[in-house]
Order: sequence, then C-alpha cells, then structure tokens
Amino acid sequence: MELIARHVRPEIEAALEWSRVVMIHGARQTGKTTLAREIAETRGGTYVSLDDDEQREGVLLDPVAFLSSQSYPLAIDEVQLGGNRVIVAVKRLVDEDRTPGRFILTGSTNFLTVPGISESLAGRVRIFRLWPLSQAELAGIAPTEIDNWFEGDPRPAPASDLSREDYFARACRGGYPEVVGLDPNQRQGWFDDYVETVVQRDIIALADVRRAASLPRLLRWAAAFTSSEINQTGAAKELGVDRSVIASYLEWLQTVFLLHELPAWSRNLSSRTTSRPKVHLTDAGLAASLLEVDAGALASPTAPASGALLETFAVNEIARQLAASSRKRVLYHWRNHQDRNYRGREIDLVIEARNGDVVAVEIKATSSPSRQHTDHLRWLRDKLDATTPGAFRAGILLHTGPYTLSAGDRLHLRPINCLWAG
Repeated sequence: MELIARHVRPEIEAALEWSRVVMIHGARQTGKTTLAREIAETRGGTYVSLDDDEQREGVLLDPVAFLSSQSYPLAIDEVQLGGNRVIVAVKRLVDEDRTPGRFILTGSTNFLTVPGISESLAGRVRIFRLWPLSQAELAGIAPTEIDNWFEGDPRPAPASDLSREDYFARACRGGYPEVVGLDPNQRQGWFDDYVETVVQRDIIALADVRRAASLPRLLRWAAAFTSSEINQTGAAKELGVDRSVIASYLEWLQTVFLLHELPAWSRNLSSRTTSRPKVHLTDAGLAASLLEVDAGALASPTAPASGALLETFAVNEIARQLAASSRKRVLYHWRNHQDRNYRGREIDLVIEARNGDVVAVEIKATSSPSRQHTDHLRWLRDKLDATTPGAFRAGILLHTGPYTLSAGDRLHLRPINCLWAG
C-alpha cells in the first residue's frame, strides 16, 4: 500500500527541536519503524534495529561506543530489546551532550513498565504513542471535529452515505497498515500470526510467564468483553487460573499495547481510583478477528457483539486522533455504582481538557437515534451546569444513521463518520 501520512509526525518533528530524546511506542505493526526511520533519514541521521540479532549483539558489546559513533538523530528500533544497558547508555550520552533531537527510540512495549528497565529517561524524553491508522489518516483528512465539540459548535456535517454494514466493515478491517489492503480471509490469517508473534516475541521474551497458553485465551476473553469493565475474578474462573495471574497478564497485554483502559471519571478526583476502568482492545479489527465475526454478521440488529465492537471502534478513533494532537485531553468513562437515584446511568466516553472542560460521548449501533438515547448526556449536562457552570461543552451521540440533528441545548446527534468526513 502507498505510504500514509501520520498525523502525529508534526508533533514528533517539533519535539526533536527541544527534547534530547523522542520515544515512539505502540503495538507491533503500527508503523513505528517506518516513521522513525523516515524522520531520522530526512534529518541526516541513521537507523539501527535491535530486532535484528546481529545489530543487537553489536550494540550490546559496547553501547556507549556504538551509539556515540553514529550520525544523529539516531533511530533505535525496538529499544526494549536492549534492556537497561542500552537505555543507560542513551542517558549517559544525552547528559554529556544536551543537544536536542539526538535519539529517536521506538518500542513495541511500554518501556516505562518493563521490569528489566529501571531507567525512565525522566526529563530527557518526550513520549508519543503511535496507534494503528485512524480513519482520518486513511481518508487523508486532518480531523477537527473534536476541537469543534470543545468549542461548543459541532459543525453540521452532510448526510452520511455509509450504511450500518459499512461501519462494521471498517471496524472489522481495523487500522494496522499491513491489514488495510487484505481481504477478510487473508486478514484472519494475519491477525492469528500477529497474536502469536506478540505473545512469543514480546511478552514471553520479557516476562516471567509460566502459563503462556493462557495469554491468547485471555486476549480472546478480553475481546468478548471489549468496552466493558473487566471482572478479573470472573476471568480467573473462566480460564482456570489464579486471579493474580489474570491481573499480571492483563498488565502485560497493556504493556504490549493490545489493550488500553479508560479510567472511571468523576469530579471527585479520589473516586477515579475506586471504580473499575473500562477495557478496550486497541484495534477493533483485532477484536473482530479474535471473536471470529464479520461485518455481515455484526450488521444484524440482533448481533450480540455489535454494540461493544462499534463502541471500541469509535473510542479508538477518538483516542488515535487525540494522541496526534498538541492539545492535552484525557479519556474516561463514567458509570454510577453508588447513588441509588442514579444507578444504571453510564456514559461511554468522557473527554476532559486540562482546564476541566468536558465533552461526553455516547456510541450507539442504531441507525435511527432518538432523543431518548441522549438521556444520560442530558443528565450529565444538567448536573455539571449546576455544579460547574460552563464545564459541559457538548454531549454527542454517535450513531450509524445518515443524519446530523440537534437534541437540545449542547446535545447533538452525529453519524460516526463525522470524525473523519472532513
């Protein structure tokens, strides 16, 4: 497939002007190598891959001597495979010479959470997450819709020409660059091999995993519960392992970026740590493959997995766009567990800006949305208006129908493709 421009690239280029080290991490096969190599070579630098056994051995013989003999910026691919030895060498070199833009590191694991790496490069590194391709990147469009939401002025988009099945086709395809051009049968084989590679090469190579066969099973279980709060006790019972094993393995699936969590949101900051997070698979295509479902089956109104997969698809699109933005906004979910007057109320996505402004998003698989679908958004609007006037910027119901509609004060119904329609 032809090279697709990544929206995060300008942010990375800008960071190289002031930060000594830039880290690009994310799941395998998201395009980190291509992006890092391009940026380094454009700036007259060099590239080395620690995924290559010979290159890795050469670096590890004397990391400081090897790294200091290269032209900069030096892109070091899969840096976690060099362990603490390579990271400490990078730290030494950038402390001796504080010139910005010296190293571009990539990693298929979150090196901040890998047990064998104790050095975080704090104060020296700017970290970016590269997700699979967003729908906006595939469309070649610079997205602005989320900014419009925060400005309180979601733009009226033209009627969508995508059907319900079209949305599920996009969800099942996912965003891994290698997958985009494959047919469904080829895609299934690619995902099968992908899961095996990540488990064998990343998790087992770095972790003390004694029941490796449980990892793919846990990932499939997580796919069945994507967009839900994970019950670790239930998972342990279902898979026949200890709860502590489930907790450890879920952390590793996040470390290699196959899962990501949405913390629970509340204006009471302390409560964010007391409610369970929602878990999403990082790519809806991977989730669909693990569940062995296709767009045709999901398009049926009675398909049990359709709502959860569509929610993961839309949440991931928003997360991918925010990861490439210079504006700091954090994703949460909200669900009331305690107050019996509000029990059962939940909102799929709460996006919060640094200044406390909030946009609330509901995602529905329906192609015929109604005002009733915005009841929880309306409740949150009124609650925040009473306690923090001006904080609630917009409530958005994303749906699979064609129309853009208003549902009252700051409440809007939008087709999902408003996120990339331009």
